[in-house]
Amino acid sequence: MSQTRSRSRGTILSAVAAGGVLLWLVGVALGTTTRAQEPANFRGGVPATADSAAVRLSRLRFPAGTRSNWHRHSHGQLLMAESGKGRTQNRGGEVREVVPGQPWFTGPNVEHWHGAAPDQEYLQLTIGEGTTTWLEPVADDVYRTPPRPR
Repeated sequence: MSQTRSRSRGTILSAVAAGGVLLWLVGVALGTTTRAQEPANFRGGVPATADSAAVRLSRLRFPAGTRSNWHRHSHGQLLMAESGKGRTQNRGGEVREVVPGQPWFTGPNVEHWHGAAPDQEYLQLTIGEGTTTWLEPVADDVYRTPPRPR
């Protein structure tokens, strides 16, 4: 009997602890202020978190010699090289070299491509929203055009 009572107490204590953790997690999830938004970290007001549900964030690793097709984004695209060496070009513009720490923005509906240098892999951080329209491949002679450093 004492063994059954001990199991019952253990079950009750586990349920109470689980319920407490669940309530704490719900409270955290419903909170509207992050640690970064605490008033002590800002002057003149505190920023509010804007809806970012439609924003896509990805990291793309391009092997050496790899590039996208020509394409455009309905809301534009923010890119940044994280490692390696890349290339990009807006249609009709110069081929540009990109290296780590260099962010750039391609405006809405601007046809462009981006990818790795012919001899070096490239890691890119991509932030965008809206739709992407994919177009034709980038010709080898266009891709191999010596780039202009950024």
